[in-house]
Amino acid sequence: MTEKLTFSNFETFTQINILEEDETKGALNVLKWAYDHYEDDELVYACSFGIEGIVLIDLIAKVNESAKIVFLDTDLHFDETYNLINEVKKKYPNLRIELKKPSLTLEEQAEQFGDELWEREPNKCCEIRKVIPLNSVLSGTTAWLSGLRREQSETRKNTNFFNQDNKFKSIKICPLIHWTWKDIWRYAHKNGLPYNVLHDNGYPSIGCKPCTAPAFNAEDLRSGRWTGTGKIECGLHL
Repeated sequence: MTEKLTFSNFETFTQINILEEDETKGALNVLKWAYDHYEDDELVYACSFGIEGIVLIDLIAKVNESAKIVFLDTDLHFDETYNLINEVKKKYPNLRIELKKPSLTLEEQAEQFGDELWEREPNKCCEIRKVIPLNSVLSGTTAWLSGLRREQSETRKNTNFFNQDNKFKSIKICPLIHWTWKDIWRYAHKNGLPYNVLHDNGYPSIGCKPCTAPAFNAEDLRSGRWTGTGKIECGLHL
């Protein structure tokens, strides 16, 4: 195994060793490098099971068919999302797909913070049901994979292949940063990948049921998330 990538040579590595012009715009090269440099338990993919996640799962399976995939199961997701996860488990039986739940059930959360916390304090709800569980998952890892794309939003436009993640004291690896929305769907259709049927009903970005609506702005694929709250991220990527 070659020397591990350090924060100091991220930029050099991406400039020299990643060819953005290849068919996957660097994604497969990044994944091959990552799984070569990190042991299975050192690297985890935190997947939301949106269409980007499905594409990234397919690419990961080409590199490491027994990779670890974690879904942050808030107990508030759409039935369609859970159905898709079952489909993916059947398609990739060797992948280690784990549904990570928060320490508080919805009933316990309501007892401590009141009913429907997501309506009153969405940031607090995301912290309890997403941020803290992911922190628990990453406590024993060195790096994690994410399906972020630069095109998705202003907060993501400067994302690199390799990012120092101070929030989770980890390395965040984002293989799809150069992919467009059209690239994602072109790959999904070409490879016959399953996907969340809500994508066909105006939901380009899918999160928890109470905080996700169809997008109302064609220029902003995440415009259906936390509508009217001013909130734009769940807290995992800020």
